[in-house]
Order: sequence, then C-alpha cells, then structure tokens
Amino acid sequence: MQNFLIKHHIRDKVLAVAVSGGADSLALALQAQEQLVLYGYKIIALTVNHGLRPSASKEAEYVAQIMQKFNIEHHILIWQGEKPDSGIEEAARSARYSLIKDWCDKHNVGVLLVAHHLRDQAETFFMRLQRGSGLSGLCSMREVSNYENLKILRPLLKTNPKVLKDYLRNKNIEWIEDESNQNTKYLRNKIRKFLPMIAENTGITLERIDEATTNLQSADDFIESYVDALFGREIKQYGTDVFGILYADYLKWHSEIKFRVLAKLCQKQYIPRADSIMMAIKALNVLPFSGLTLGGKEIFTAYGKVWIVPEMCSKRKSSRLEWKKFAEQNPQYKNVKIPHKARLALLKIKEER
Repeated sequence: MQNFLIKHHIRDKVLAVAVSGGADSLALALQAQEQLVLYGYKIIALTVNHGLRPSASKEAEYVAQIMQKFNIEHHILIWQGEKPDSGIEEAARSARYSLIKDWCDKHNVGVLLVAHHLRDQAETFFMRLQRGSGLSGLCSMREVSNYENLKILRPLLKTNPKVLKDYLRNKNIEWIEDESNQNTKYLRNKIRKFLPMIAENTGITLERIDEATTNLQSADDFIESYVDALFGREIKQYGTDVFGILYADYLKWHSEIKFRVLAKLCQKQYIPRADSIMMAIKALNVLPFSGLTLGGKEIFTAYGKVWIVPEMCSKRKSSRLEWKKFAEQNPQYKNVKIPHKARLALLKIKEER
C-alpha cells in the first residue's frame, strides 16, 4: 500500500479510512494498519451510523471492537435528523461523505481511503453504460479523486473482493453482510448477479473490464490535458469566476471540447446534467444567441465573446465610479471591454432579489 501512496504523491501521514463493517472496508482498514504504521503513518477508522436499520448501532459498535483489537483509532459518526422517504440510497451516500468530510476538516485530515474494489469498478462501468454515459462516465472510478477538498484514495480498485474475504478469514474476523445487497430492485445488485454469467459465457471478466476502463481513462486524460491547455490561451479568466472566450474560437471547437469546457466552467459540487450541457451547446451554435443559465452560471455574448459569469439576480449596473476605482487598483482591466454582468461579478456586488 505504501507504493500506492508513493505512486500518487501522497505525503500525508494521517489517513482516514471509511469502515462500514463489510468485508471490503474491514480488510482495507486492517491492511492499512498492518502495512503502513511501520512507516510512520497513523490510521483513523470512521464509521457512519445512518440509523436506517435497527441493527445499525450494534454494527457500528462491532466495528469499534475490531478496530480496538488492532489498535486503530475509531470514531462513529451519526446521521442525525429526518430521513427522506425516497432516494434513500443516494441520500445516505451523500450523508456519509458529508459527515466524514466534516470530521476530517475539523481534525485536519486531508486523505480518505475507501474500499472500492475490482467488482465495484465493473458494476459501475455497466451502470454507466446502462445510462448511456460518455467517455468520462465509462472511465468509472479513479484511484484518486476529490470530494471538495478531501482527497479520496481507492487502493483496492484492482483487487478481487474474494482476496479481501480470504484475508479476513485468515485472521478469524467476521464481517457484516448488508442485506440490501440482495435486493434486486437496485441496478447495482442486478448487475452483480449478472457478472459471473457474462464472464463464463463471453470471457469478459472483472480483469478485462478493468483493462477497458484503464484504457478509457488514458484517452480521457489526454482530452482533459487538451482542455486544460485552452485555459489562458483561448479561455480568458477574469478574477476568480468570470470567463470569456472568443466566439469565433468557441465555434471551431469539437463538440466534446465544448462539452467539457462548459462542464468545468459551470460546475458547482457536481457538473450539470449532460442533457442540459448539450442543450447549451446546441443553443450556442445558433445565431443570434439570446443567452441562458447553466449550473448557476449565466452564459451570454458581448463584444465578440462568450461570457460565463455567476448568475445574476437583478439587473443593477455598477456605477462608473465603482468601476473606475476597481480598474485603478487592477490596471489589467483598464482597456478591456467587459460587459456589466461581468463587472458586477468582478466587483463582488451582491445582487438583491
């Protein structure tokens, strides 16, 4: 596991691990402790009690006992408040990451290890295939990603879950089986039952799917590097959240580049829905373009450019005096034609509803 950390340039010596009590996360926590403590790392296990099952508290306490046995610091985080009537699976996932992130922020922990493994990767691939995802979606999970400012590591992503269960059996450690894993109303569970059949009949094994996602990730990385190179060259940034693109340059871009640029510039916590981005691209390709909003950003044209600014709540204009003072303090804007909506964003004027 240390090689995994070195590969991804992880220098943090305190690592949090999300532990639910299932075989995968228990094995991850114990392996991290076993392999990394000798090199000066500290492992902290975090368990979220969603309170969705009568046994939830008992299961969290069981994890605490296992962690104590192996000298791993452990904390139970409780999801308080009312639970939604629908979409509970996604709500629980969001609550889990939010609770863990809040704890990590309070305790200056910047890295979280999660136990996604080889079969999880295959399930994610087929789920996104079923949704008609594009290249980025079919890349499935990455070994390293970010949740706001928390770095998420998946050191088991190329590990077969059978290996993890064998590891626990050798240590005489029992794990908790989540009964919801047998509920076939969930797409992931349907795919899980389907994977052995497709491997037996076609040779498309978990390892083959992993090879495919790795190749897709390589192609995706290349496109992302091309998009990143556009910033500062064809995409001009003004302040922190105002962007301008020559309309003529934008129209020359391939649709995939347009998609990714709009996704990046109009992203909040998550990128806007793909169909919303495609509608924006279609509208921008037709003159005259009357403007639109996407992901909390306003997109419009002025002075031969496509402008992307935070969405305005009113039409108040900045005064000439306000802009003059700002331009004196920021001379790079003195001779630049900037529309009033962009000026408002640069001046950080709070719009009234």
